[in-house]
Amino acid sequence: MIRTIVYTDEPMLAHGLAGVFSTEAGFDFRECPNLDAVRQSAAEADVLLMQLNSEVTFAVLSELRRSAPQCKIVLWVNAVSTELAFQAMNLGIRGILRRTLGADLIIKCLQRVHQGELWFEKALTDSFLMSTRIPLTRREGQLVVLLSQGMKNKEIAAQLLITEGTVKVYLSKLFQKVGVKDRFELALHGLKNLTAEYGQAAQVPESLAHVPALRALVFDRPRATRSVDQQPEL
Repeated sequence: MIRTIVYTDEPMLAHGLAGVFSTEAGFDFRECPNLDAVRQSAAEADVLLMQLNSEVTFAVLSELRRSAPQCKIVLWVNAVSTELAFQAMNLGIRGILRRTLGADLIIKCLQRVHQGELWFEKALTDSFLMSTRIPLTRREGQLVVLLSQGMKNKEIAAQLLITEGTVKVYLSKLFQKVGVKDRFELALHGLKNLTAEYGQAAQVPESLAHVPALRALVFDRPRATRSVDQQPEL
């Protein structure tokens, strides 16, 4: 028996899924109408099917992975980018399922995931082969987050408790490491990855200890290293 819980904020959708699972042998189905119910039930579940919405951030998924490591999570999405899929796989998400797929494929996906397999459509796995993942240190990840919010070097320095000169050094090294030509391009890529990882642009809190940090930048195509004779905008 596969103990399955489903989270969606659409009651009619949940009702339809309940009907699907009621006719399928081998599943013990339970609906969770909110994230608090998910947190309480995940430790007792084998598979968790989660509709991806504004409340389901990567911070929430990380929390669930820590509190219920045996529960295999499948994201249920309208659309998915390479960045989101790559970040999800890196986090330990076992599958990404499009909501446009039929009931038979939903059942098949959950069965396969329960058996220990991954469920990522071929178009996504092909895009992984063409993409580039650039890991970031915590300080680099924080700098990219702050830069993505339009902060100037002086403001970034104040948030990270470092000098403006140190910010410029970090930026120069990041341009070379990531293969971008200026701060605007780096900020755009940072914002795109932030949306994939956090669900929305992360807000900078007052406490430095809680400034979020991107763990990596993911690009949907190979990155070319910036020529050393280019003069970036710091």
